[in-house]
Amino acid sequence: MVGRWLQRQWFEQRRLSPALWLLAPLAGLYAAVAARNRRQARPERLPVPVIVVGNITVGGAGKTPLTLWLTGQLKLRGWRPGIVSRGYGGKESFPRPVRGDSVAVDVGDEPILLARRSGAPVWVGRDRVAAGRALLAEHPEVNVILCDDGLQHYRLARDVELAVFDGRGIGNGWRLPAGPMREPLSRLSEVDAVICNGAADQRLPFVPPRFTMQLRAGDFYRLDDPQQRCSAASLAGRSLHALAGIGDPGRFFRTLEALGLQFEPHPFPDHHPYSAADLVFAKDAVLLMTEKDAVKCAGLTVGETWVLPVEAELSPALIDLILEKLRGRQVA
Repeated sequence: MVGRWLQRQWFEQRRLSPALWLLAPLAGLYAAVAARNRRQARPERLPVPVIVVGNITVGGAGKTPLTLWLTGQLKLRGWRPGIVSRGYGGKESFPRPVRGDSVAVDVGDEPILLARRSGAPVWVGRDRVAAGRALLAEHPEVNVILCDDGLQHYRLARDVELAVFDGRGIGNGWRLPAGPMREPLSRLSEVDAVICNGAADQRLPFVPPRFTMQLRAGDFYRLDDPQQRCSAASLAGRSLHALAGIGDPGRFFRTLEALGLQFEPHPFPDHHPYSAADLVFAKDAVLLMTEKDAVKCAGLTVGETWVLPVEAELSPALIDLILEKLRGRQVA
């Protein structure tokens, strides 16, 4: 799998590996094109404030758990949030709503998880401005938009920008495709806060406010019957397999290890479109997976399958910072 190989080359070495030297000229071209696209962008402002949760590296870093945490915190403070997302991996490009029973091949995996967990309206579309307008037309009660990913979608004007990193940090520090960087580190001087999902990469500049996010695991629930719950202790000693198709599969495996579980790990590429053939390894064992993977694996497993939900934990100072920014924006 080329994708997994590239991820290892980008994130497991602190400098450009010999295998990627041929891509170095393309990194310069990518940077030039990205800079041109940003200069030519004509931002459009929605009639409500917009909070963008994104990153300057590729791959998942914890944006979805953070978006869920922000949604809950805003609700607690009287706001009525809606969520827009590109719907990565989905085949539809035009704006459309997402429900808990939507199909990942149509709208992407993360939006379905957001729709199930947030209790807020969720719309997807490659054009986040159009998705935001469609959401507001359908839900006029919404008075703040959270954009899950989209830091580089400069057509969407924003009031707050949050940049998220996980423990992999900036990897080798090179721009795509030689490295994982979508934008240079200097971009962080423009965001309102940096969120570190776990230990921070010491190479990150300490320019904006920085917050640490921890993901707290809950009890497992059964894929085919979410009302059934079990603890990690009840799974200990059984024959276990674990799969993860997220930005950093190792993060999920480390979580399981911290819960005292021993298992056979099966990493997959981020947003992997699972088939039944991908899961035959667990036919005679218990299978463990993330909620993001569970969205795409319903009906594909043949044995006992448990899903591990996680909740983001952050300092309330982050939501206080965001609300201070929002108070300066008049809602139309």
